[in-house]
Amino acid sequence: QVQLVESGGGSVQAGGSLRLSCAASGYTYSSSYCMGWFRQAPGKEREGVAVIDSVGGTSYADSVKGRFTISKDNAKKTLYLQMNSLKPEDTAMYYCAADLRHCGLWVEWFNYWGQGTQVTVSS
Repeated sequence: QVQLVESGGGSVQAGGSLRLSCAASGYTYSSSYCMGWFRQAPGKEREGVAVIDSVGGTSYADSVKGRFTISKDNAKKTLYLQMNSLKPEDTAMYYCAADLRHCGLWVEWFNYWGQGTQVTVSS
């Protein structure tokens, strides 16, 4: 089992920045896992934001490329999402996810999920 706990959400004005963190734990967790950030706005489906694989390869949704950066610290078992130049359309609940077998921006590929942290961007 893997447990994921997100933190770092909050309210910011457009153009501002936030850094999300996700602490991973559990007896099966290792740096071999693919880790990802997903988000869900009210009334919309959950969507992939960014993922990072076991060797540090990354993929981003087109809507966040150039503004968001995903990274991880294997020693701390922590995943990060640096979000710059935030826009009101980035407002959503942000979720951390992990999977051992798949790595991509598809919700269905991920087996473990955190509870989420809210990000609100005002204009």
